[in-house]
Amino acid sequence: MFPELDPLLHSELRLAVMSILIGVESADFSFLREQTGATAGNLSVGLEKLAAAGYIKIEKTFRGKMPRTLCRITPQGTQAFQEYVDVLKGYLKI
Repeated sequence: MFPELDPLLHSELRLAVMSILIGVESADFSFLREQTGATAGNLSVGLEKLAAAGYIKIEKTFRGKMPRTLCRITPQGTQAFQEYVDVLKGYLKI
């Protein structure tokens, strides 16, 4: 029997966001939208779900007068991502 994959990370968009954030200190909303090709609305919903689970931290700031949304992966998010990858490797027998 195969272990269950984390359903929160099994979404293409949320998995893409986590894959980006695992390799950087932080990323802003515009960068994540550009990299994932997601609409602003879909990305916003996905980020909120990840934040509600404690996988990422969202910080709203300003750059001059322009609002800026920064996202960082949390230790809990790093652990969840690594567990997801490990389970997936088991599926692939790597």
